[in-house]
Amino acid sequence: MPRIEPAASALTEPFWAATRERRLLVQWCEACDAGIYWPRAACPRCLTDEHLGWRPSVGTGTVYAASVLHQPGNPMMADRVPYVLALVDLDEGVRMATNVVGCDPDDVAVGMAVRVDWEALSDGRNLPVFSPAG
Repeated sequence: MPRIEPAASALTEPFWAATRERRLLVQWCEACDAGIYWPRAACPRCLTDEHLGWRPSVGTGTVYAASVLHQPGNPMMADRVPYVLALVDLDEGVRMATNVVGCDPDDVAVGMAVRVDWEALSDGRNLPVFSPAG
């Protein structure tokens, strides 16, 4: 069974286009110098909709929080249990919701250094997931 695949939109197209090349972009508000994740039409910090752009991320960060799911949150994820849902703080200061892969789910811990990894989607995009760094 395939994984849940996030929908693309005109707003998220720059993000998804970069993932086709396995590059991680972060939406950025130039007005208040804040990173934004998930891409939005307006900055959640200062509410501007005029000064939003994109910046590359080096793709490294730290696990802020993690939960191991032993029951799938969605039937499409049933063949993946147990899996890790995590909040990762990117080195650029943006917090992403993601999965941590490439290790035993019980080994994922708050403070763990991670790096971006990629999971291919059916349409040529790649989903950013994270694996232990080093």
